[in-house]
Amino acid sequence: MQLPAPIACCISLACVLAAVGCGRAPQAHTTSPRTAPATATVTAPKVLSPSRLNDSDHDGIPDGAELYSFDDRENFRRWFTMMAEMQFYQPSDEWNAEQRDCAGLIRFSWREALKSHDRLWFQRMGPGYERVAPDVRAYDLAQGLLGETLFRTVYGSFKESDLEGKAFSQFADARTLRNFNTVFVSRDRRQAEAGDLLFFYQPWVQKFPFHVMLFLGKPRVAAEGAADWVVYHTGAAPEDGGTVKKVRLAVLDQHPDKRWRPLPNNPNFIGFYRLKILD
Repeated sequence: MQLPAPIACCISLACVLAAVGCGRAPQAHTTSPRTAPATATVTAPKVLSPSRLNDSDHDGIPDGAELYSFDDRENFRRWFTMMAEMQFYQPSDEWNAEQRDCAGLIRFSWREALKSHDRLWFQRMGPGYERVAPDVRAYDLAQGLLGETLFRTVYGSFKESDLEGKAFSQFADARTLRNFNTVFVSRDRRQAEAGDLLFFYQPWVQKFPFHVMLFLGKPRVAAEGAADWVVYHTGAAPEDGGTVKKVRLAVLDQHPDKRWRPLPNNPNFIGFYRLKILD
């Protein structure tokens, strides 16, 4: 099965489609130790605030990893969507080739959105990247409660022992993102916000049946003034190749294969989902 690969910023559907699925982990994945909580002294570790370890909404994500202020949520969305969109125009060498598939685009953009965007960060990212918002204040990737193991992998409410087990990971495929890290919003695009994810599911057609796209709304690089743009990677797995595409929902609505139309009457379109850290 293949995805649309529109040309010229995805205005036309006359292109060859690439296989999707994003259900397989990369063959080589480097993990790093979870960042330890900040310490008050060299010998006396600082005790994490109980409120940070709560799970007030019982969604599996600790309160200390969620973004509660309006400003933090908006700033995260700007960095998150910018990072994903820029991989269409100017892919960064910081995005590991072994992580490049549809879910990999989400993971990479999510992590980079939570980093400190200082001069060294811009130097690492490469040309074309600009400051689009203040940094997120409530969670910094280097010092955060979860470190880089941002992605929940199991059902259930958060408990402190999850920090030492396998409840969180640096890797999440499209299925994991949908099941454990997002909440359903709607199948109606009018309810979607920038930074929401779109999921498709085709269980009897593809080896890796889940596919994810990121909703930009009105993109940073404006085109036609439209506010229904999405960005996605076409690869089912890194070794399959693929590339980043940017396309309007209005174009996908007319896709010749009805399974890829992001419409409420398409049973293969699961809908729009919001990251739990923003909900």
